[in-house]
Order: sequence, then structure tokens, then C-alpha cells
Amino acid sequence: KQRRRAAFWAKALFNAFDANLITYDNAPLDEALSRARKLADEFPVINRGLFFLGDPGVGKTHLAVAILKQVILTRGARGLFYDTRDLLKVIRGTYNAVVRTTELDVLRPVMEADLLVLDDLGAEKTSEWVEETLNLIVNTRYNERRATIFTSNYPDVPPESNPDVISLHDRIGFRMRSRLHEMCDFLDLEGADYRMLLPNEG
Repeated sequence: KQRRRAAFWAKALFNAFDANLITYDNAPLDEALSRARKLADEFPVINRGLFFLGDPGVGKTHLAVAILKQVILTRGARGLFYDTRDLLKVIRGTYNAVVRTTELDVLRPVMEADLLVLDDLGAEKTSEWVEETLNLIVNTRYNERRATIFTSNYPDVPPESNPDVISLHDRIGFRMRSRLHEMCDFLDLEGADYRMLLPNEG
């Protein structure tokens, strides 16, 4: 897993996104790439983060990591990436009496990073603890005006607009969805799963 992640990070560049994903006219991907580059170029003078939505393999994480890498390399920013499920697992692990790391040791860099990427929001198993923990992170970063980028596979549609579709609202709740709309511009990515198009991706 670590080797696959390292290989992915090495390839997560704006130019690679352009070459690998935008192989045909695709306005949503063009717009997402443009907005991602704009945020990276203008950082830290930005007012809102970005929320990339779309099916698996359309390039959400690729763009988020490309932004993160650029602002770390060109701005010296304190950047941090977490898969949401991994972050919650690490936080839960601090409740083990044998573990010397405290919950605050994990949360402090997450809350204080100049740019945070939270990947795959909504994929975590829901619970009151999960909701409270994620709301704490999101609200703290909102109040301190720290930029955050999110990704999710779940569509952002109004509650109960389609009972057959599991939406972002269903996964994270009304309160967090409302806060995220205050924090971020939402971008829907559409396209084929590029991982199925690249035979050497593993």
C-alpha cells in the first residue's frame, strides 16, 4: 500500500492530469483542472477551498495532491494529506492506553496545517463520534480560515431529492454539508475511470 501511494504521489502532477485524463472534450475536467491550478498559483491568498466530487477514478485525488505538492514546494506551506478513514483510525488508536500518542497530537497538525486534503469524505462508517470528530476538524479550520480540499465519491444533491441515491448529505449530515458549502467551491468531475485506461497503474 505504501509503495502504491508513493508511486501515485510521484505522478500526481497537473500536466499528468491533463495528458492522462483530458483525452477528449470534457468541460467538467477542464474546469476542475483550471480551478485547481488557480488555487495552487494564488495560495495562500485564497478565500475558499475546493471540494472535488465524482465517481472513482475521475481524478479527484490526483488534483488534490497536485495542488498540495505545488503549494508545499513553491510556497513552503505546511501541507497534510489524509484519507478520512485513515485519519479516524489513527485518532481512535490514541484511545488505547498502550499508545503514547494523544488525540491532540494527531488533531493539532490536522487543524493547523496551512493546507489540508481530506480524501474520500463520506466513505467512513457513520457514528455520533465520527460526526463530532469531523465537525470539530472542519469547524476549527473554518473559524481559523485555513484552506481545505475535500474529495468524495458521493453526489452533492439536496436531501431527499432522490431516495434511490445515497448522497453526500446522507453520509455526513446537514450541519457539515452546510459548513462545507461555506468553505469550498464544489466541482463535479465526470469521465471514465482513468485507472482502467492505464494498464501500468497496477
